Amino acid sequence: MTQKTVGTGLIPPHVKKFIDWAAEDTEGFWNHAAEQAMGEIKWFKKWDQAFKWEYPTFKWFVGGQTNISYSCLDYNIEKGRAGRTAIVVESGETGETGAVTYAQLFELVKKYARALRGIGVQKGDRIAVYMPTSVESVATMLACARVGAIHVVIFAGFSSSAVADRLQISGAKYVIAQAEGSRRGKPVGLKPIVDEGIAKCPADLIKKVVVLKKNDQQEYPMVSGRDIDWEEFLAGGEGQSDACEIMDSNEPLFLLPTSGTTAKPKVTVQKHGGYQIYVYSMSQWVYGLQESDVWFCTSDIGWIVGHSYNVYGPLLNGCTTVLYEGTPDYPNKDMWWSVASRNKATALWLSPTGVRALMRFGTGEARKHDLSSVQRIFCAGEVLNPPAWSWLQEEVFENRIPVMDHMWQTETSGPIFANPYGLGIIPIKPGSAHIPVPGVVAEVLDEKEGKVLPPNEKGVVVIKKPFPGLVSTLWGDEEGYLYNYWERLPVTKGKYLCGDAAYFDEDGYIYFAGRSDEVIKIAAHRIGTVEVESALISHPAVVESGVSGVPDELRGEVACAFVVLKGGYEPSEELKKELIAHVRNTMGAIVVMRDIQFVGTLPKTRSGKIMRRVMKTLWLGNDLGDLSTIEEAASIDEIKDAISKMKD
Repeated sequence: MTQKTVGTGLIPPHVKKFIDWAAEDTEGFWNHAAEQAMGEIKWFKKWDQAFKWEYPTFKWFVGGQTNISYSCLDYNIEKGRAGRTAIVVESGETGETGAVTYAQLFELVKKYARALRGIGVQKGDRIAVYMPTSVESVATMLACARVGAIHVVIFAGFSSSAVADRLQISGAKYVIAQAEGSRRGKPVGLKPIVDEGIAKCPADLIKKVVVLKKNDQQEYPMVSGRDIDWEEFLAGGEGQSDACEIMDSNEPLFLLPTSGTTAKPKVTVQKHGGYQIYVYSMSQWVYGLQESDVWFCTSDIGWIVGHSYNVYGPLLNGCTTVLYEGTPDYPNKDMWWSVASRNKATALWLSPTGVRALMRFGTGEARKHDLSSVQRIFCAGEVLNPPAWSWLQEEVFENRIPVMDHMWQTETSGPIFANPYGLGIIPIKPGSAHIPVPGVVAEVLDEKEGKVLPPNEKGVVVIKKPFPGLVSTLWGDEEGYLYNYWERLPVTKGKYLCGDAAYFDEDGYIYFAGRSDEVIKIAAHRIGTVEVESALISHPAVVESGVSGVPDELRGEVACAFVVLKGGYEPSEELKKELIAHVRNTMGAIVVMRDIQFVGTLPKTRSGKIMRRVMKTLWLGNDLGDLSTIEEAASIDEIKDAISKMKD
């Protein structure tokens, strides 16, 4: 029996019909969706077959020919959007601001395309991009796509070892880098990190390193014969073609490594055809994007969100995308609100981590600004805990607009659970990522027996069939792809394993409890880490918490928590006891706490996800594995100290 995707009564009939169609005839549904998208997505040749599955891999829109760069630029110019603002850039780090129209971006991308061909880039070559979020970095991505090269964007904050890993795994031949970046106002040399990373790779791997030096950035040593500056790069494009390469639907667009518990990152592959259709469809069905929108997504281009909804998604719709470089609270505590107000943003895409950071400052910072242009807000990256949702929905925006949580992964390229705002908004349930999006047929299974679980029982989340945005392979690792996503659990074989623990309620709304390997089993009761964190955050003293299960002789596991307090509250034994009692009162006596320790910061990825595995691994004394995505290395030492106190 397939789990029902939505309940009755809460879902508008036309939305339910759409979702049911996708579940019953997935291939026909996506064929129709792609045909409907032809007004915004250019096909040089229409596909012969919408879907071909050769387990575990698959192809979408077989025989079709397209290029996402053409759809984002040439097609918009052809439709009369040349004078519309394509990108607005705001930097909290440097104070720089700027904007380019679609016509200006088009000319810039063609110039970069000629320059890429001038240094020898050919179709299929991998190009590493190590740059902060900017017009130049976005134009570089689009230029790579234009010439048929495969971009590998590396977050401009990763260490030299992380850079080396990504260069080697992708087989990149070229690096496009900025000389310097900035972190909370302090210059960070990016060129030296690139040099150190390349030094850790085989000597013949990298052919060229192109360096962009902006304004008064420092000069860094250049390697003769390998490194060229930006002016030389652009000059080398004279006489080269800027024509758009016609790509097969299933040829790679980009590689994006994703970290986990493995020693090396897994390198996901997205392709021109399926990725375009999925990102565009979700921009319509979930985000309700229109040409008139000013879309402000706070992600960095180094993450999948940045790829899909800072760059490609907004440009496919011909709207304005606001790119922000920096944190929400530097140099001022109201940076996000200021950017949204100044640019009259109509939609915001925020991380729950960022929302919780702003909660510390109260509503006063938001009240400084006119946010009347904002029509809707979307959050993802972590669960938007009910207290954080309530603060944003009820206190900041006074229930004027919807604040909607949703869920996706690097591997899915876009939302897989969401409120279908663009089709017709459904009631918001705080703490829920809402329902499976059209075209995604999801179930929650018992991880031992593989049976579909009834409402309110936690299990592992699987997706029964591929969809166009789902990664169809890992670069150079077909066996790893099969094992990690399709056959890691025997009972889920043949279904895509998301790796998350969750449950559906009676209305078909999903609630995520954390990664499936992070669920705490206390005396046979399965307790989600996110559920305990939400209980802690609901206490007025707590702004953020990280929870992990730790071994216990009597109960198998118990919970331990690391808590960040709001301003005005001080750590104490009395407060610790109060918080433990609060969790028991909120969730029941089944939640047994080993201890709570107060910390200043939690270990998080650069994209804002709490690294719960780090907490448990430190407790067990095991190897931490790949930590290339960690935000603050000092947070590791703080958790170590807290664990020592717990064990005393």
